[in-house]
Order: sequence, then structure tokens, then C-alpha cells
Amino acid sequence: MSEPSLQHAGINMGGTENRPDANAESGIFGFWIFLMSDAVIFALLFAIYGTALAATAGGPTPAREFKLDSALAETLLLLTSSLTIGLTVLAMKYDETRRAVLAWMGLTFVLGIAFLALEGHDLATMFADGAYPTRSAFLSAFFALVPLHGIHVLAGCVWMLVMAAQIGAYGFDARVRINVLRLSLFWHFLDVIWIAILSVVYLQAHLP
Repeated sequence: MSEPSLQHAGINMGGTENRPDANAESGIFGFWIFLMSDAVIFALLFAIYGTALAATAGGPTPAREFKLDSALAETLLLLTSSLTIGLTVLAMKYDETRRAVLAWMGLTFVLGIAFLALEGHDLATMFADGAYPTRSAFLSAFFALVPLHGIHVLAGCVWMLVMAAQIGAYGFDARVRINVLRLSLFWHFLDVIWIAILSVVYLQAHLP
């Protein structure tokens, strides 16, 4: 009886002759370590933000500067993009046509850019109100935390462009599949971090 083909994280990486799944397991495990190290950085920034929350130095306060409607719109965009990046992976697994995969990835890219545009508008409004990083410890902590997440989203959008080029050049070989899976994990990670930001930064600012 022939050995059954291996599966990895919902994506069939191929047969077992050259153990591509074993390579995938190693590559994905290493990427999980990267994500956990990134999570530690965000955890430290959340801790700093919590300790500096009341240190407004008589300047702008969270309730005054944070617009909850805008934050909720940004959340909707990111959560929807989490769905579309998941559909990207599923399209690669079940359909394997470049058009379907690139369409879902392109939609994820558009949602990511829309998120960045809204966040950029919010930050520009804060600057116009005099809420800049050197104004207080609270604002320093905020601008260390939230824009860092935005930089990660921008990096994810650039990564999607790179992946689109790789798919166009190489199709869906094992290397491309692993890279798409890494991108998906990274994007879901950013969604989790944003939910934490929404809860700790924006919702907390409007608690009675």
C-alpha cells in the first residue's frame, strides 16, 4: 500500500517522496517563532501604554482624541480582510487557478490600504489638534504602539505585491504555497493585535 500524501495546515504540499511537508513544517514553525517574538514587542508596548495612560501632562486626553466610529470602521476593514486572506488560501488549495487566488489577495490588499488610509487620517487629525508624540508620555506611548501596527499592515500589503509577482512567475510550487501560508498567518496575527488595540486603546478611552 502506498504511503498517503501528507497535509500541512490545510494546504496539500504534495507527495512524500521529497518530504515537502516536512520542509513546510520547519518553515512554518520558524515563522511562528517570529510571530511570537513580535507579540512580545507588542505586549511590552501595551504595558507601557497602560502605565502612561494617565500621564497626559495637561494635554490631549484619550477621550478627546480617539474617534470610536473611525476605529470601528477600521476594525470592520481588517476583520473583512482576515476573511479574504483566508479565502485566498482556500482558493489556492481547492481551485489552484491564479485568477481566483490573485483576486482574493487583491481584495485583501485593497482592504489593507483602506485601513491605512483611515488610520493615517486619524493620526493627521491628532497632529492638527496638537496631539503629537512629544506632547506627553501618554501620546508617546500611543504613537509607539498604534503606528507600529500600521507599519506592519503596510509591510503585509507590500508582501502581497511580492507574492502576486511570485505566483505569476512560479505558479503554486511548494515555496510559493509556504510563503502564502506565512502571509496568511502574519495577516491574521495583525488582526489579533488590532482587536487588542481596539479594546485597550479605543474602547477603554470611552468607558464611563
